[in-house]
Amino acid sequence: MSNIAITDDLFFNRFDLDRAQVDSCVETALQGCDDGELFMEYRQSESLGWDDGKLKTASFDTSHGFGLRAISGEATGFAHASDLSVAALQRAAQAVNAVRHNRQGHMDIHPANTKSSLYGEDNPLSLMAFEDKVKLLADIDAYVRGKDPRVRQVMASLGGSWQAVRIVRADGQHFADVRPLVRVNVSVVVGEGDRQEAGSSGAGGRASYNQWVEAAHWQRQADEALRQALVNLESVEAPAGEMQVVLGPGWPGILLHEAIGHGLEGDFNRKKTSAFSGLLGERVAAPGVTVVDDGTIPDRRGSLTIDDEGTASARTVLIEDGILKGYMQDRLNARLMGVAPTGNGRRQSYACTPLPRMTNTYMQNGNHDPAEIIASVKNGLYAVNFGGGQVDIVSGKFVFSCTEAYKIENGHIGEAVKGATLIGNGPDALTKVTMIGNDSRLDDGIGTCGKEGQGVPVGVGQPSMRIDGLTVGGTSAG
Repeated sequence: MSNIAITDDLFFNRFDLDRAQVDSCVETALQGCDDGELFMEYRQSESLGWDDGKLKTASFDTSHGFGLRAISGEATGFAHASDLSVAALQRAAQAVNAVRHNRQGHMDIHPANTKSSLYGEDNPLSLMAFEDKVKLLADIDAYVRGKDPRVRQVMASLGGSWQAVRIVRADGQHFADVRPLVRVNVSVVVGEGDRQEAGSSGAGGRASYNQWVEAAHWQRQADEALRQALVNLESVEAPAGEMQVVLGPGWPGILLHEAIGHGLEGDFNRKKTSAFSGLLGERVAAPGVTVVDDGTIPDRRGSLTIDDEGTASARTVLIEDGILKGYMQDRLNARLMGVAPTGNGRRQSYACTPLPRMTNTYMQNGNHDPAEIIASVKNGLYAVNFGGGQVDIVSGKFVFSCTEAYKIENGHIGEAVKGATLIGNGPDALTKVTMIGNDSRLDDGIGTCGKEGQGVPVGVGQPSMRIDGLTVGGTSAG
């Protein structure tokens, strides 16, 4: 069954909506406006949490509703409701059209329709029995506890959602997408005496639970969480000061995402509040640095067949060989900046307006062997995994905490350290990249990005790379 057929059943049949009346409401709402759309959403989501040897939490939720948006110039009129009815749409249409203020706009051209799909349409929540999901979490707990006597706590979680969207424009064009999303996560606490340390690992994507039910998949996450915890149990205090830092591949791309990626979103650059504003065509990074946002990778957590405005997802080169090439755009900011949208208009739900957001953002390969990069550092830090961080979009300044890091001493990886933070400026850090590895990869599918109170799933990635002159905050002067 096609995405259009699935959403026909969900919205027009289940809620007894007449398509002609819906089209008429949208046409009325957007009359005289420059852009806008009706976004209808149906979502099922679930979450199961295991802790202390038992199932601690379990939830299942179904939601539906619409968001109707009208755009006139830079102004936006927006109304949303959980009532999927023609009467509610008619009230919303009258409200949002007031944004015109007697201004007569010219409706922007609709997105091109795409028939391709980057992921399956099946609902992952219904393909696995509840009892089997609970058993999976219990198996993870038993497996980890049987691996090492120092394990004191095991927390495992399983989460998934199935989202169907229908986007309707004033010209009667309809766009549809059906999006599965799942994630498995394992956290482990180990201890010796009075000391305790933790580690965690997770994986997911736009697929069903089936691949994670296989022992080889969930055991990899469990083993990784335990490995991290045991590494941290042997860690020493982190050094402090300015030094060379080597970032590992994959998840450390979260630093790239936060410190650089947000600054390359269209709204910040149109408003000239980004450190990258007005720098198109100029060098903003060291030679060899190429950064891409790609929402077209099949089954990845951040991928989208179409964005939440109906624009087909795309592969957008942001920085090429150190030169700033473009920004990520939704329709509003693209129109105001005189460029094409890039398929990055995303919203958390029907109750939110779309914003330019990242999908899967990563740095491409360089030509150095990772071992060569480590060997080039006499005294520095090897940062493998990250936790939370803070970034100022205007200045580009960032602070990130490392959840797994090691000293580098005379070209060799040394002791694990705890309490390390990386402090710097995103645009400045890009110019200090001196070696780029040939091992680029994406994370395992666990990222969620926050912006203006909205959270959306994303992917991050990068190869190993060396950054010179980065400040490391730690608790040791050595």
